[in-house]
Amino acid sequence: MPLADHLRELRNRLAKAVLAIVVVTIVSAFFYQDIINFVTKPVLDSVGCSQSLGQLAKTKNAHCAHITVSGLLAPFTLALKVALTAGIVLASPVWLYQLWAFVAPGLHRHEKKYAYAFVGFGFPLFLAGGYIAYHVLPMTARVMIDLTPKGAENLLPAVDLVDLVTRMIIVFGLAFEMPLLLVMLNLTGVLSGRRMLGWWRGMIVGIAAFAAVATPSPDPGTMLALAAPIWALFFIAVAVSLLNDRRKERRAAEGPADDEASELDLTPEDIGEIEPVPAARALPEQSSTDRVNGYDDVT
Repeated sequence: MPLADHLRELRNRLAKAVLAIVVVTIVSAFFYQDIINFVTKPVLDSVGCSQSLGQLAKTKNAHCAHITVSGLLAPFTLALKVALTAGIVLASPVWLYQLWAFVAPGLHRHEKKYAYAFVGFGFPLFLAGGYIAYHVLPMTARVMIDLTPKGAENLLPAVDLVDLVTRMIIVFGLAFEMPLLLVMLNLTGVLSGRRMLGWWRGMIVGIAAFAAVATPSPDPGTMLALAAPIWALFFIAVAVSLLNDRRKERRAAEGPADDEASELDLTPEDIGEIEPVPAARALPEQSSTDRVNGYDDVT
């Protein structure tokens, strides 16, 4: 299509995606309390100063945190942020489809197949990372709250708590996409399985460093909770890539199938004396410049 038509289609796709996000955000605003309770419940059950937990904390000489909302506009800002985040997440099937519908016409058949596989495996992996983050956060919160000095009270702003939970879920979810990206690079021929296997020492150290930076808690348990699944997924990706490389080598050794075209052999062979190619005969010279019906005799 011409450039103007591409821009027009991009505008329509973006408008549909934004409209879906706005509609879902408005609907989510009516369920704001249920959403925020679901997001913050694991952390509050672990460190929140409810009546029973606060009494237990005093008995064990431990600490708990009071959830606070400061400022007149803070509740509205919190509700808007929660509703918008829920709108983006819950409307993801719509705006992902719009993105795919804009890109798909320019892809080849095998590229579409890889894209389907990436989406099919990528979404469950992202959910798995978010699920782990959702259940690791209470342990992280307990470790951080226990560092509070004696006699001090913890005031935990609700906005900061929601930001922390959202950021952790996104970071864990995206980290789980790394092995899938390696497999896709192997399937497209960019990266071999042997090369990935040679990186295993650096990948173990790099994933551990990433987990230490991504998790807010300094305890090793939280870091291992993120690093261990990614280590396992990395070695699974290496195994899949090695099997794919072996399959490619076996197919190359067997030659093309009956319905496949063989590759042309363009290497020169020694065929002995090469016969000279006769030169083309020159056109006869024009004896005159007269033209018949406007054309010369050669034409």
